Amino acid sequence: MNDRVTITFGAGVADVRLNRADKLNALDPAMFDGIEWALAELRETKGLRAVVLSGEGRAFSAGLDMTSMASGGASAGKTLTDRTHGIANIFQHVAWGWRELPVPVIAAVHGIAFGGGFQIMSGADIRIVHPQARMSIMETKWGLVPDMGGIALWRTLIRDDLLRELTYTHREFSGEEALRYGFATRLAEDPHAEAMALAREIAGKNPDAIRGAKRLYNAYAHDAEALLMAESVEQAAVIRTPNQVEAVRANIEKRAPSFSD
Repeated sequence: MNDRVTITFGAGVADVRLNRADKLNALDPAMFDGIEWALAELRETKGLRAVVLSGEGRAFSAGLDMTSMASGGASAGKTLTDRTHGIANIFQHVAWGWRELPVPVIAAVHGIAFGGGFQIMSGADIRIVHPQARMSIMETKWGLVPDMGGIALWRTLIRDDLLRELTYTHREFSGEEALRYGFATRLAEDPHAEAMALAREIAGKNPDAIRGAKRLYNAYAHDAEALLMAESVEQAAVIRTPNQVEAVRANIEKRAPSFSD
């Protein structure tokens, strides 16, 4: 456990919570370190099938804690162009890293999701949002551009002109608007409960197929020719394996499946 991020694991589902409630889970250097710790822990968790990501207290995350970030912390000794985490720097990785986890990640969003917090939310595969949640691509308020992986994540979710408008103006919008725009998957009065229920449902599926599907969506979203071939490759790797056979048998026998990692 980390003082900025907590993980509770059971039945294949990791319940991950940003844990700086007194500051609306704002992102200070310790929060960046905590998210990096959580991502590393999840990558090594045996039997992990799905992740729910949420914030403690009254918000998902208010974004960068500008005062504490001014002291350096996570960025000490680095420049933004340093690729310290694969294709990303550390600031991008706390959002992009959720997309790189091999299992589905579901964000449960309430209260505020501004700036960097909104980009972290966007790294999830699925986003369940309270209707009155408040959101904003906040960076231009601070004279900055979105630089935590948001643009790479948003381009598959929302119309280009609307994304530009929201970026250029940092206009605040609600969870209901987020659903219309494409940022939210669905709305819920209790996003965390809905996310946990969905995570448990996903955890009951063939993990090989779920991981393969996530790899496909990550890698080939815009390349139809490569996607068709990749589908064939992934399907060949899954079909008739023990877990795939078990999925069929469990459905026929109307019982819960028992999969192996």
